[in-house]
Amino acid sequence: MAERRGPEPRLALPFLLLLAVTAARAGDARQEQAVRALARRLLGPRAAAVSLSVDPALAAGGPDTYRLWSPPGPAVAVAVTGSSGVAAAAGLYRYLRDFCGCHLSWSGAQLRLPDPLPRLRAEIRAAAPGRYRYYQNVCAQSYSFAWWDWARWEREIDWMALSGINLAPAFAGQEAVWQRVYRNLGLNQSEIDKYFTGPAFLAWNRMGNLRRWAGPLPPAWHFKQLYLQYRIVERMRSLGMTTVLPAFAGHSLPRGVFPRVNATRLGHWSHFDCTYSCIYLLDPEDPMFQVIGTLFLKELIKEFGTDHVYSADTFNEMTPLSSDPAYLSRVSSAVFKSMTGADPKALWLMQGWLFQHQPDFWQPAQVRALLHGVPLGRMIVLDLFAESKPVYQWTESFYGQPFIWCMLHNFGGNHGLFGTVEAINHGPFAARHFPNSTMVGTGLVPEGIEQNDMVYELMNELGWRQEPLDLPSWVSRYAERRYGAPNAAAASAWRLLLRSVYNCTGVCVNHNRSPLVHRPSLHMDTELWYNTSDVYEAWRLLLSAGAELGSSPTFLYDLVDVTRQAAQQLVSDYYLSIHQAFQSHALPELLTAGGVLVYDLLPELDSLLSSHSLFLLGRWLENARAMATSDQEAEQYELNARNQVTLWGPSGNILDYANKQLGGLVLDYYTVRWSLFVSALVESLNSGRPFHQDQFNQAVFQVERGFIYNKKRYPAVPAGDTMEISRKLFLKYYPSALRHSLAGPA
Repeated sequence: MAERRGPEPRLALPFLLLLAVTAARAGDARQEQAVRALARRLLGPRAAAVSLSVDPALAAGGPDTYRLWSPPGPAVAVAVTGSSGVAAAAGLYRYLRDFCGCHLSWSGAQLRLPDPLPRLRAEIRAAAPGRYRYYQNVCAQSYSFAWWDWARWEREIDWMALSGINLAPAFAGQEAVWQRVYRNLGLNQSEIDKYFTGPAFLAWNRMGNLRRWAGPLPPAWHFKQLYLQYRIVERMRSLGMTTVLPAFAGHSLPRGVFPRVNATRLGHWSHFDCTYSCIYLLDPEDPMFQVIGTLFLKELIKEFGTDHVYSADTFNEMTPLSSDPAYLSRVSSAVFKSMTGADPKALWLMQGWLFQHQPDFWQPAQVRALLHGVPLGRMIVLDLFAESKPVYQWTESFYGQPFIWCMLHNFGGNHGLFGTVEAINHGPFAARHFPNSTMVGTGLVPEGIEQNDMVYELMNELGWRQEPLDLPSWVSRYAERRYGAPNAAAASAWRLLLRSVYNCTGVCVNHNRSPLVHRPSLHMDTELWYNTSDVYEAWRLLLSAGAELGSSPTFLYDLVDVTRQAAQQLVSDYYLSIHQAFQSHALPELLTAGGVLVYDLLPELDSLLSSHSLFLLGRWLENARAMATSDQEAEQYELNARNQVTLWGPSGNILDYANKQLGGLVLDYYTVRWSLFVSALVESLNSGRPFHQDQFNQAVFQVERGFIYNKKRYPAVPAGDTMEISRKLFLKYYPSALRHSLAGPA
């Protein structure tokens, strides 16, 4: 049962030498201790029946490898040896998943272990096809991690290790170090406070997009984040992970405080004006570039140590000052020089998002210049959206720089069933066999997490596979593991979801375009890439499995999620009915469709979401408040949290980008908007005056802004019976929904 290795990519010799440096993690004994502690957290007393050890020689200098076997005697059911702590943890999860029928995900764990634990008939040895399995998007630091405490981070790092993740950012606490650096350079606190954003928007402050918005950062924030960072890097490294630290990209500079430096103001970002954007970028040849960059990294390394890998993104969604290749090469060279000034072994990890986000600017000459400003092998590029828009294909494998094939998948932490399973099942293997490929691994880079567990379970498994999977068979086994028992109806439901919502082809972006979660208008997009009847039938099948599986937490989560998706489709149907009735001047039909939507469907959806702890607005808001050390901080953090999932800025600058379907938010935000919209259309028909979108936008903005400041406390504890609420919705809406979906595409 030994699994063959895939071909290693052809890499520049300097990179191969550097790999030996960055591979030097925590000692074997420390990693063994860490992975055994993980097993105890996961399995409790049953962990005693599993032997875990770490032996770097197992990898023979190549990618991570694990070995599973059952030694003689009754005391130990299975022995797992990994070339690192991460490899051992991945081997443990392989055993739990494939031989014990267990499952672990963001939405819950299914760990009904057989008694006794099964023994293996033959040894299993698996080697990862690439050196790295990367995880995290810079944006996830704000969309998902902003309010995490250590207990939540510990669970995440456990999940990372069991998933085989061995390369990940550790970005917490960097603002405290930046503050120290700025003070050493002569800035006062008021100048610093004008730069940092609030916690929910720090990701874009770090990438040079935003400043000041929803800030400043209270002193207590810095202390708490430093505490978290110490624990995060210690735990990651103890398991054999390589931590990625932030570095200076040239724009982490408070505005106008260094009057003698050569700095140029960049343009505005997204829909923000220069009140909160237009960051200054230092000229790469200005001496202060190296002073600031090297000083920051030295302080950071002194505080947290280093694994020699650093992240910096100079032009994230920002147009450079010049398209001259010589200028672009000077910028990247300056960034890298500031890294090596603090750490001669530095390796630069850069997001490749800029190349596909602004393809008109980033032509081959510009891309090559930026990448070749750094010695070959001293940069790794994250091909961030490779499942839909791979960059490696048109850049000749990033012109020789190593890259990681990444699945972005989720934008803004949106809810909504979505996936590109065929693309991720074949994409990494095609990239690995691309001519002169410099691919060194795979990555998960969602902007927001805690959604669509199946897609991430699949991608994590592919990170250890040598060839694509049989997806229908895989998803049937996934359903059995996830719920802890075989169930024909549940397996059929998942196969329907696999072929529909999870199989978007072509260029697919999962920004949830449902009318439900966007400001209403008469020009809303209801087009879908799948047959809605598949979701309705999956809903019916899951409900039919409820008698057998209803005690499973992961089943109840999925029932909420699939019912939510069905309700989202229903909202589109009612919107189209409202639109048609208005255009036809059919007031009774408009009142009927609008009334059902506003007074029944949306309140029922809110009740469903409120019945599950992971779909509660109150949970998001209470986690924000829990980070505070005073009432004033609590108010600031809650405003940050409310604004991010709604207006995303003071005036709806990136409106609804981070939309969520949460209990409380659906009723008090989305439903109120829809009620106002229906009322405006009714008034238009009654009065004979045209409906003006601009006037409606002004009125609805007051509703949206009012929600952010309404101070209503939302429950962080679920209420109601999920099964009963879902069944009630089904009995009420399923027949008409199915008729509509069979009549034609949404």
